Amino acid sequence: MKKAVFLDRDGVINEVLTDRVKFVNEPNQLYFLPGVAEAIKQLNQLFDYIFVVTNQGGVGLGYMKESKLKSIHDHMIAELAKEGAIIDEVVYCPHKPKSGCDCRKPHSKLIENLAINYDVDLSTSYMIGDTDTDIIAGKRAGTKTVYLGATDPIADAVFPDLLHAVPWIIDDMVK
Repeated sequence: MKKAVFLDRDGVINEVLTDRVKFVNEPNQLYFLPGVAEAIKQLNQLFDYIFVVTNQGGVGLGYMKESKLKSIHDHMIAELAKEGAIIDEVVYCPHKPKSGCDCRKPHSKLIENLAINYDVDLSTSYMIGDTDTDIIAGKRAGTKTVYLGATDPIADAVFPDLLHAVPWIIDDMVK
């Protein structure tokens, strides 16, 4: 079986709720966080797949069309690839918050579906996010979890950003 890293998007890969951008509604509003391309490039060397798993309730709320979201993701993948950082697939929940769907994190359906489709062993994989919903989704799916921020009581590890998390993941993999 294969190993994967599942990354949340907003707050892990790109800026959100900053002075520059509130929400990413256009490709040109996607600003990468420092060190993201380098971190993904390092993870590409160790893992079979890097996936992005993201809640995008703006689609369900009517703030953005699904075609626009896909263009944002295509732009993100292309820009990261220019730096040698490969994202294998992006999956998202387009539904409104509190819609009751089973694909919105903290549910783990998106992660589990990717694992089935790509023959991924979730117990040797990692979910990295910046909210409790990301961490809970990873735990429910059976991955190890990394929280990006100040503190999280249920995550396996906590780091300020993705680049700082990579050495711990590398070390944890060989244990």
